Amino acid sequence: MSLLIDVYLISGKRATLQTDTEEPLDVFQQRAQSALSVGLKGRLLNSAGDVLDVAATVGQAGLQSGDALTLMARPVATLANRNGMSFESAFAAILGDGSVVTWGDYRTGGNTTPIVDQLTHVQHIQASTFAFAAVRKDGSVVSWGSASGRGDRIAVPGQLQNVKHIQVSGDAFAAIREDGSVVTWGHAGHGGDSGAVQELLQDVQEIQASSGAFAAIREDGSVVTWGHADFGGDSSGVQDRLKYVKEIQASSAAFAAIREDGSVVTWGRADFGGDSSAVQDQLKSVRQIQATSGSGDSSFAAIRADRSVVTWGSALHGGDSSDVQDQLNNVHQISSSIQAFAALLGDGSVVAWGNADCGGDISAVHDELKKVTQIQGSAYAFAAIREEGSVVTWGHADFGGDSTGVQDRLKNVQQIQATTGAFAAIREDGSVVTWGHTCYGGDSCAVQHQLKNVRQIQASNGAFAAIRKDGTVVTWGRACHGG
Repeated sequence: MSLLIDVYLISGKRATLQTDTEEPLDVFQQRAQSALSVGLKGRLLNSAGDVLDVAATVGQAGLQSGDALTLMARPVATLANRNGMSFESAFAAILGDGSVVTWGDYRTGGNTTPIVDQLTHVQHIQASTFAFAAVRKDGSVVSWGSASGRGDRIAVPGQLQNVKHIQVSGDAFAAIREDGSVVTWGHAGHGGDSGAVQELLQDVQEIQASSGAFAAIREDGSVVTWGHADFGGDSSGVQDRLKYVKEIQASSAAFAAIREDGSVVTWGRADFGGDSSAVQDQLKSVRQIQATSGSGDSSFAAIRADRSVVTWGSALHGGDSSDVQDQLNNVHQISSSIQAFAALLGDGSVVAWGNADCGGDISAVHDELKKVTQIQGSAYAFAAIREEGSVVTWGHADFGGDSTGVQDRLKNVQQIQATTGAFAAIREDGSVVTWGHTCYGGDSCAVQHQLKNVRQIQASNGAFAAIRKDGTVVTWGRACHGG
């Protein structure tokens, strides 16, 4: 029996294929991929979002003439720019066919109408404060967004080829090319102009960024910095020590480099963690460094090989852990809000310090913080997932620290994401629970009936985007933030 079946990509592109009930689904899928010019092997989904078994035939799958299927060439991937609490933001999604869809505030990259024909075969995207940059399969780059974020690339015509990775500061981009050279564009004072160090930017392996500067690790372990001096763009004071560097972490205005021997070198603004002299003798055998996430005064916390912790930077914002130092043993993970840290210990308990209004005080929930497996921070609060899938929250009540209104639904939680002031939890059955400030996505009532079979959530400053198993996306939160 002859059938006509429509096969769609997420982008809306369609192919109508003639088939019969005896045709194997894997053969039908290969023909669909060819008709839609999709090179990657994907999955066929029916109208209910169920993945079809390619070992079956068209008839065994229950397909009928007029049915519409979706070909998922690869999972949808979303990204949002996170740029401080007062700015609007946008989302960008890479669809299964390598095209891109954007939404949210047009000034920060929510509108790609002028360049939509260029956004094909996209592999990955990076976001600055006000712009996006997409790396295509051939290594070329397409960027868009606000002129203040230098979303255009007028400064470097023809140079953005053979790019393998892009890093961003607040308002600038830095691209590492296949040969290890670096191309920069965007706000000149925030790292968009690397002319002063361009000759040194060779054999670059990795780049890290603060809000206004970049630090590049070269193949020999040396470091090159550029951008605004107040954001860590000037490392001349410690350049003789920046050797054998294997990893760099950044706060908003300072850098911390871990060397091969486990020692640490810091530079940038002292009140943002750029001066570690007070604890330098303790910074040995360091394995991991975490920074608070705020744009104001910041701090660093380092986990050493013996799983003890050393902190420095702004004392009020997590740089002083003296009140809990005797508890910071066997630390496995450290999470941060804008002004506080939360450490997950090996026994599943939690220790927090820093600004109490931002989650630095766990006294109210101390007895509940047992058998914790992961911690997520918003700007002002934390949410911890326990072994059995329940959730414990603390910090500023208005920004996600109080989950009592949804506590009976916070069961079998697998994953949590956060905006500036709200949380969204994915449960084992793919449903979603939200709480926190309504203006930041804490209320998902308007789309709750759509929040089923969710496999991933992405967040901007004030909105969430949930990707469902069938590749469709559900959004909520502030419209100007992508909701």
